[in-house]
Amino acid sequence: MGTNFETVEGAATTRVGGRPRQVDVADIVRAGRELGLRDLSLNAVAARLGVTATALYRHVDGRWGLERLVGESLLDDLVLVDDPAHDTLRHLLSFGLQLRTFIVHRPGLAGYLQTLFPRGASGRRLMADELAALVRRGYAEDAAIVLSSAVASLAIGYAAAEEAQRDRADGLDGQRDDALAGLRVDERLAPGHADLPVVESEEYVRLMLTAAIGGLLAAAPPGRPVRQIVAELRAAGEGA
Repeated sequence: MGTNFETVEGAATTRVGGRPRQVDVADIVRAGRELGLRDLSLNAVAARLGVTATALYRHVDGRWGLERLVGESLLDDLVLVDDPAHDTLRHLLSFGLQLRTFIVHRPGLAGYLQTLFPRGASGRRLMADELAALVRRGYAEDAAIVLSSAVASLAIGYAAAEEAQRDRADGLDGQRDDALAGLRVDERLAPGHADLPVVESEEYVRLMLTAAIGGLLAAAPPGRPVRQIVAELRAAGEGA
Protein backbone atom coordinates (compact mmCIF):
# COMPACT_ATOMS: atom_id res chain seq x y z
CA MET A 1 0.00 0.00 0.00
CA GLY A 2 1.22 3.49 -0.82
CA THR A 3 1.58 6.22 1.73
CA ASN A 4 -0.86 9.10 1.86
CA PHE A 5 -0.31 12.33 3.71
CA GLU A 6 -1.22 15.99 3.35
CA THR A 7 0.84 19.11 3.88
CA VAL A 8 -0.86 22.40 4.59
CA GLU A 9 0.68 25.77 3.74
CA GLY A 10 -1.58 28.80 3.95
CA ALA A 11 -4.91 27.98 2.33
CA ALA A 12 -3.54 25.34 -0.05
CA THR A 13 -3.54 21.61 0.67
CA THR A 14 -1.19 19.29 -1.24
CA ARG A 15 -1.85 15.58 -1.29
CA VAL A 16 1.16 13.27 -1.81
CA GLY A 17 0.53 9.64 -2.70
CA GLY A 18 -2.76 7.79 -2.73
CA ARG A 19 -5.76 8.95 -4.76
CA PRO A 20 -5.76 12.52 -6.15
CA ARG A 21 -7.92 14.95 -4.22
CA GLN A 22 -11.40 15.36 -5.67
CA VAL A 23 -12.96 18.81 -6.00
CA ASP A 24 -16.43 19.87 -7.04
CA VAL A 25 -18.06 23.05 -8.29
CA ALA A 26 -18.79 24.26 -4.75
CA ASP A 27 -15.09 23.98 -3.89
CA ILE A 28 -14.14 25.99 -6.98
CA VAL A 29 -16.69 28.71 -6.23
CA ARG A 30 -15.55 28.98 -2.62
CA ALA A 31 -11.88 29.25 -3.59
CA GLY A 32 -12.67 31.69 -6.38
CA ARG A 33 -14.67 33.96 -4.10
CA GLU A 34 -11.87 33.91 -1.53
CA LEU A 35 -9.39 34.99 -4.22
CA GLY A 36 -11.74 37.56 -5.75
CA LEU A 37 -12.29 38.24 -9.43
CA ARG A 38 -9.32 40.58 -9.67
CA ASP A 39 -6.88 37.81 -8.66
CA LEU A 40 -8.81 34.95 -10.21
CA SER A 41 -7.05 32.40 -12.39
CA LEU A 42 -7.16 28.66 -12.92
CA ASN A 43 -3.70 28.27 -11.41
CA ALA A 44 -4.58 30.36 -8.36
CA VAL A 45 -7.76 28.40 -7.67
CA ALA A 46 -5.97 25.10 -8.21
CA ALA A 47 -3.20 26.09 -5.81
CA ARG A 48 -5.71 27.10 -3.17
CA LEU A 49 -7.49 23.77 -3.51
CA GLY A 50 -4.29 21.72 -3.65
CA VAL A 51 -4.94 20.24 -7.08
CA THR A 52 -3.59 20.77 -10.58
CA ALA A 53 -5.26 23.22 -12.95
CA THR A 54 -6.12 20.27 -15.17
CA ALA A 55 -8.41 18.93 -12.45
CA LEU A 56 -10.57 22.07 -12.72
CA TYR A 57 -11.37 21.45 -16.37
CA ARG A 58 -13.74 18.68 -15.32
CA HIS A 59 -16.01 21.40 -13.95
CA VAL A 60 -15.22 24.68 -15.77
CA ASP A 61 -14.64 25.57 -19.40
CA GLY A 62 -11.30 27.35 -19.05
CA ARG A 63 -10.78 30.91 -17.86
CA TRP A 64 -14.12 32.15 -19.21
CA GLY A 65 -16.02 29.38 -17.47
CA LEU A 66 -14.22 29.97 -14.16
CA GLU A 67 -14.86 33.70 -14.33
CA ARG A 68 -18.53 33.17 -15.11
CA LEU A 69 -18.93 30.67 -12.28
CA VAL A 70 -17.43 33.00 -9.67
CA GLY A 71 -18.89 36.21 -11.10
CA GLU A 72 -22.43 34.83 -11.15
CA SER A 73 -21.99 33.56 -7.60
CA LEU A 74 -21.09 37.08 -6.48
CA LEU A 75 -23.99 38.63 -8.38
CA ASP A 76 -26.36 36.19 -6.72
CA ASP A 77 -25.69 38.07 -3.45
CA LEU A 78 -27.14 41.29 -4.89
CA VAL A 79 -30.80 41.88 -4.09
CA LEU A 80 -32.02 45.20 -5.46
CA VAL A 81 -34.53 47.07 -3.31
CA ASP A 82 -37.39 48.72 -5.22
CA ASP A 83 -39.33 51.30 -3.22
CA PRO A 84 -42.81 51.45 -4.79
CA ALA A 85 -43.12 55.07 -3.65
CA HIS A 86 -40.26 56.11 -5.97
CA ASP A 87 -41.05 57.70 -9.29
CA THR A 88 -39.00 56.56 -12.29
CA LEU A 89 -36.12 58.99 -11.76
CA ARG A 90 -35.70 58.15 -8.09
CA HIS A 91 -36.08 54.45 -8.82
CA LEU A 92 -33.37 54.46 -11.50
CA LEU A 93 -31.11 56.56 -9.30
CA SER A 94 -31.55 54.07 -6.44
CA PHE A 95 -30.88 51.20 -8.84
CA GLY A 96 -27.67 52.80 -10.09
CA LEU A 97 -26.41 53.64 -6.60
CA GLN A 98 -27.17 50.18 -5.22
CA LEU A 99 -25.33 48.60 -8.13
CA ARG A 100 -22.34 50.90 -7.80
CA THR A 101 -22.05 50.32 -4.03
CA PHE A 102 -22.21 46.56 -4.47
CA ILE A 103 -19.50 46.59 -7.15
CA VAL A 104 -16.99 48.85 -5.39
CA HIS A 105 -16.77 46.41 -2.47
CA ARG A 106 -15.92 43.48 -4.78
CA PRO A 107 -12.65 44.12 -6.65
CA GLY A 108 -12.71 42.87 -10.21
CA LEU A 109 -16.51 42.72 -10.49
CA ALA A 110 -16.65 45.95 -12.51
CA GLY A 111 -14.37 44.45 -15.15
CA TYR A 112 -16.46 41.28 -15.21
CA LEU A 113 -19.63 43.29 -15.85
CA GLN A 114 -18.03 45.62 -18.38
CA THR A 115 -16.76 42.73 -20.47
CA LEU A 116 -20.12 41.03 -20.97
CA PHE A 117 -23.45 41.27 -19.19
CA PRO A 118 -25.52 39.27 -18.54
CA ARG A 119 -23.44 36.09 -18.79
CA GLY A 120 -25.46 33.76 -16.60
CA ALA A 121 -28.51 33.15 -14.45
CA SER A 122 -27.71 35.72 -11.75
CA GLY A 123 -27.20 38.50 -14.29
CA ARG A 124 -30.40 37.59 -16.08
CA ARG A 125 -32.26 37.59 -12.77
CA LEU A 126 -31.07 41.13 -12.00
CA MET A 127 -32.01 42.32 -15.48
CA ALA A 128 -35.45 40.71 -15.23
CA ASP A 129 -36.09 42.29 -11.82
CA GLU A 130 -35.18 45.74 -13.08
CA LEU A 131 -37.22 45.26 -16.25
CA ALA A 132 -40.26 44.35 -14.15
CA ALA A 133 -39.76 47.43 -11.95
CA LEU A 134 -39.83 49.73 -14.99
CA VAL A 135 -42.79 47.94 -16.56
CA ARG A 136 -44.69 48.65 -13.33
CA ARG A 137 -43.90 52.31 -13.96
CA GLY A 138 -45.46 52.31 -17.41
CA TYR A 139 -42.61 51.28 -19.73
CA ALA A 140 -42.73 48.71 -22.49
CA GLU A 141 -40.26 45.87 -22.02
CA ASP A 142 -37.88 46.93 -24.80
CA ALA A 143 -37.70 50.51 -23.51
CA ALA A 144 -37.22 49.21 -19.96
CA ILE A 145 -34.22 47.17 -21.12
CA VAL A 146 -32.70 50.22 -22.82
CA LEU A 147 -33.12 52.43 -19.75
CA SER A 148 -31.91 49.91 -17.19
CA SER A 149 -28.91 48.95 -19.35
CA ALA A 150 -27.92 52.59 -19.78
CA VAL A 151 -28.07 53.32 -16.04
CA ALA A 152 -26.23 50.09 -15.22
CA SER A 153 -23.46 50.98 -17.69
CA LEU A 154 -23.01 54.37 -16.02
CA ALA A 155 -22.93 52.89 -12.51
CA ILE A 156 -20.48 50.16 -13.54
CA GLY A 157 -18.25 52.73 -15.23
CA TYR A 158 -18.07 54.88 -12.10
CA ALA A 159 -17.28 51.81 -9.99
CA ALA A 160 -14.53 50.77 -12.41
CA ALA A 161 -12.97 54.24 -12.29
CA GLU A 162 -12.98 54.18 -8.48
CA GLU A 163 -11.34 50.74 -8.48
CA ALA A 164 -8.65 51.95 -10.88
CA GLN A 165 -7.87 54.83 -8.53
CA ARG A 166 -7.68 52.49 -5.53
CA ASP A 167 -5.33 50.21 -7.42
CA ARG A 168 -3.01 53.18 -8.00
CA ALA A 169 -3.48 54.75 -4.57
CA ASP A 170 0.25 54.78 -3.85
CA GLY A 171 1.30 58.32 -4.72
CA LEU A 172 -2.14 59.35 -5.96
CA ASP A 173 -2.60 62.12 -3.38
CA GLY A 174 0.65 63.73 -4.46
CA GLN A 175 -0.34 63.53 -8.11
CA ARG A 176 -3.73 65.03 -7.31
CA ASP A 177 -2.11 67.93 -5.44
CA ASP A 178 0.20 68.57 -8.40
CA ALA A 179 -2.74 68.58 -10.81
CA LEU A 180 -4.69 71.03 -8.63
CA ALA A 181 -1.64 73.30 -8.33
CA GLY A 182 -1.38 73.34 -12.12
CA LEU A 183 -5.01 74.37 -12.43
CA ARG A 184 -4.60 77.21 -9.95
CA VAL A 185 -1.81 78.85 -11.92
CA ASP A 186 -3.35 78.32 -15.38
CA GLU A 187 -4.85 81.69 -16.31
CA ARG A 188 -7.35 80.02 -18.64
CA LEU A 189 -8.75 77.66 -16.01
CA ALA A 190 -8.00 79.15 -12.59
CA PRO A 191 -10.90 81.67 -12.37
CA GLY A 192 -13.61 79.11 -13.09
CA HIS A 193 -11.96 76.40 -11.04
CA ALA A 194 -11.68 78.64 -7.97
CA ASP A 195 -15.49 78.88 -7.72
CA LEU A 196 -16.17 75.15 -7.91
CA PRO A 197 -17.62 73.51 -4.78
CA VAL A 198 -15.85 70.59 -3.13
CA VAL A 199 -17.82 67.42 -3.84
CA GLU A 200 -16.95 64.02 -2.39
CA SER A 201 -16.86 61.04 -4.73
CA GLU A 202 -20.14 59.45 -3.58
CA GLU A 203 -22.02 62.72 -3.90
CA TYR A 204 -20.41 63.30 -7.31
CA VAL A 205 -21.68 59.92 -8.54
CA ARG A 206 -25.16 60.71 -7.23
CA LEU A 207 -25.22 64.11 -8.95
CA MET A 208 -23.94 62.76 -12.26
CA LEU A 209 -26.35 59.83 -12.24
CA THR A 210 -29.26 62.18 -11.45
CA ALA A 211 -28.36 64.43 -14.38
CA ALA A 212 -27.83 61.52 -16.77
CA ILE A 213 -31.06 59.78 -15.76
CA GLY A 214 -32.98 63.02 -16.17
CA GLY A 215 -31.68 63.25 -19.74
CA LEU A 216 -32.52 59.61 -20.44
CA LEU A 217 -36.07 60.03 -19.19
CA ALA A 218 -36.54 63.17 -21.28
CA ALA A 219 -35.51 61.19 -24.37
CA ALA A 220 -37.43 58.06 -23.38
CA PRO A 221 -40.73 58.84 -21.64
CA PRO A 222 -43.20 56.00 -21.07
CA GLY A 223 -44.96 54.99 -24.27
CA ARG A 224 -42.32 56.21 -26.71
CA PRO A 225 -41.16 53.32 -28.94
CA VAL A 226 -37.47 52.45 -28.82
CA ARG A 227 -37.08 52.97 -32.57
CA GLN A 228 -38.43 56.50 -32.20
CA ILE A 229 -36.09 57.16 -29.25
CA VAL A 230 -33.09 56.00 -31.28
CA ALA A 231 -34.16 58.00 -34.35
CA GLU A 232 -34.61 61.22 -32.37
CA LEU A 233 -31.27 60.83 -30.57
CA ARG A 234 -29.52 60.07 -33.84
CA ALA A 235 -31.05 63.15 -35.46
CA ALA A 236 -30.10 65.36 -32.50
CA GLY A 237 -26.48 64.24 -32.77
CA GLU A 238 -26.09 64.64 -36.50
CA GLY A 239 -23.33 66.98 -37.55
CA ALA A 240 -21.49 66.76 -34.23
